[in-house]
Amino acid sequence: MLFVSLAAITLFTYGQDAGNTSEKRRGRPDIPGTFSIDFGLNFPSGDSAAFNTGAFGSRTLNIYYQLDKRIGQSKFSVHPGIGFGLERYKFTNNRTLGYEAGPNGPFDELQMIPVISAYPNISAIKKSQLITNYLDALVELRFSTNPNDPSRSFKVAAGFKAGVLIDSFTKLKFKEDGEIKKIKNKQDFNLNPFRYGATLRVGAGNFSVFGYYSLSPIFQDKKGPNQAELTNITVGISLAGF
Repeated sequence: MLFVSLAAITLFTYGQDAGNTSEKRRGRPDIPGTFSIDFGLNFPSGDSAAFNTGAFGSRTLNIYYQLDKRIGQSKFSVHPGIGFGLERYKFTNNRTLGYEAGPNGPFDELQMIPVISAYPNISAIKKSQLITNYLDALVELRFSTNPNDPSRSFKVAAGFKAGVLIDSFTKLKFKEDGEIKKIKNKQDFNLNPFRYGATLRVGAGNFSVFGYYSLSPIFQDKKGPNQAELTNITVGISLAGF
């Protein structure tokens, strides 16, 4: 939430500055780059039975800062950047991630297990999610129809991003004895510690639609639920701050 608040303040401040006098504009720091916020939906691909998720609860929030490097006087530019990728996968069928006994010893196989089995005192389940947060580095090659006026330019960008996992946990929201409660289970769940994939953006001005196609599996090799190999596709909208 801290990252979301900072980004919102940045966008609001920019909007306020745009309406000020030219003297105040000259006084505003000329930051050589762009802050952007991505809102997207996650669509894991692979063995759906091993990783049952719902689209509208499985979402992405990216907060990125990118530099703008125009290539000479052309309409092409390069945009390296860094930021945070915050992912959520909402499970269906009242299930959550958990370890069960396997051939190599007790509790070594990751499975999608019924919440009631993992927490027998729980009755009405409100929400079950896996949260994964990444520190991402990215680079884009962008084409702009009017690079001298980005706010009125149509843009197409293709790129690549890679990230390192910095936090992961499951979250349950449920009702017990008439009271709403939450449980967080903080583990690595055999998640791949790194991710990488291709990106695409198409838009005009400060608004665009984007897509991300993961080239790396969500979980380590043969260590996901039911040993399935799962990747992720994200689509959504993007807003640039300045």
